[in-house]
Amino acid sequence: MSVQEFTLADLKRILREAAGADETVGVDEDIIDATFEALGYESLALLETGSRIEREYSVSLNDDVLAVEHTPRTLIEAVNASRTSAAAA
Repeated sequence: MSVQEFTLADLKRILREAAGADETVGVDEDIIDATFEALGYESLALLETGSRIEREYSVSLNDDVLAVEHTPRTLIEAVNASRTSAAAA
């Protein structure tokens, strides 16, 4: 069974839902390699983002991947790795 890939568009949607539509956070820009801290996300917003991802995509994420020094790319890769592992089981 093929697992649909978790994408940057998915992450942007969830970030907006979890942290609100703060116009100072440029999620419409190319954010893939910017740190969450540089994008203005604090740890509480990332924890909410992680919780939403876990519920919506039925994955379990390591708390380390939700640290502010990480990037959207590392979070997307972790979600997709977790989904692939779960599908293979």
